[in-house]
Amino acid sequence: MPAAAKTTSAKHKFIIDYSRPAADGVFDGADFEKFLHDRTKVGGKMGQLGDNVKITRDASNKIIVTSNVPFSKRYLKYLTKKFLKKNTLRDWIRVVASSKDVYQLRFYNIARDGEDEDEE
Repeated sequence: MPAAAKTTSAKHKFIIDYSRPAADGVFDGADFEKFLHDRTKVGGKMGQLGDNVKITRDASNKIIVTSNVPFSKRYLKYLTKKFLKKNTLRDWIRVVASSKDVYQLRFYNIARDGEDEDEE
């Protein structure tokens, strides 16, 4: 029985929330999901997820990655940054950890000093 308890403790669930860039129409969730399927390595083999890792896209602009094997949240951030660089979005979008198991894609904050002066 200790082996069964060990497999349940190794289960990881990570969420990547891309709702802000998707609302502006600059980010395509389907392409990102396909990129993760193709580029994720499990056991040193790329693209062969099997039953160990499941990548699903939610209707609310989220990608949920569920893993039964040890899986790093940092690796998801690396793959997300790689996807942003490939699509030339890395200069405008950043990856931020909003909680323990959630990453959010956000736009960089740009100083709006010139706009504030025009409003006054």
